[in-house]
Amino acid sequence: MATTKAPQRSLVLQRRETLVSYLFLLPALFFFVGFVITPMAMGVITSFTDASLANGNHGTFIGFTNYIRLFQDPVFLKSAVNTVIIVVVAVPTVTGFSLWVGSAIYKMRAGVRSFFRCVFYLPVVTGSVAVVVVWKWMFDKYDGLFNYIIGVFGGKGLAWTGDAKLALWCIILILFTTSIGQPIVLYVAALGNVDSSLVEAAQVDGATNLQVFWKIKWPSIMPTTLYVAVITTINSFQCFALIQLLTSGGPNYSTSTVMYYLYETAFRTTKEFGYADAMGVILAIVIALFSALQFKVMNGGTTE
Repeated sequence: MATTKAPQRSLVLQRRETLVSYLFLLPALFFFVGFVITPMAMGVITSFTDASLANGNHGTFIGFTNYIRLFQDPVFLKSAVNTVIIVVVAVPTVTGFSLWVGSAIYKMRAGVRSFFRCVFYLPVVTGSVAVVVVWKWMFDKYDGLFNYIIGVFGGKGLAWTGDAKLALWCIILILFTTSIGQPIVLYVAALGNVDSSLVEAAQVDGATNLQVFWKIKWPSIMPTTLYVAVITTINSFQCFALIQLLTSGGPNYSTSTVMYYLYETAFRTTKEFGYADAMGVILAIVIALFSALQFKVMNGGTTE
């Protein structure tokens, strides 16, 4: 009898602990469902309607019309190309530069290491408005710092954000400087956790610094690299604040991204909520595919 009661008591205790755990999670789950899952579902449903401010936000079902229209819209296609350029340039440069800086910092003394971590992380905690105001002054055509430096060497000032060929690269530069802080801090911590005995053993066996990094350190920091790549990809796809504050998508949509065009369509110009939601759905699908591809490619190199 004792052998049958013990498993039953254990099962009852397990169920009780599970119930208590879900009760603790209930407040967070309530807000997650109410403010994340529900708006996402409503957005997907609205993307199949012609909802807009003109018809009182009560649209009728129109099927895939909004999605077909997207790929016939030259502004959306231009915004999509700009978004892909930002992602393709920003993700590898942010990841590579952060790893390089992190590799240099983690070998320094604790005080110096803390100083550099603070310097690189400062733009992350600084408000985006303040950051853009500073960059806007530096890019100013008449009184900007960059044109002043060019003028000192006898060069002719550039329009920077007013030039369709340069404006997107100015956005990428700002995004780069505001994105490297967290990855650098993460890489310094990850490199500091690499098993030093393995590094010393490899060096005793005659391994070069490159071999030590590639064979020992790189597999150990692969989870951090995966996290940095995925987060940077998501942030790059969702780049909005910099564009809104600096260029408003101009000149001639040269800095417009899918996220910014979505905002402009929903709240500034035509105010077509169904069409804007269709953009959001496409953007979410693309982000999910990119993230899944990164997990597939990089997860094979992670270590337990």
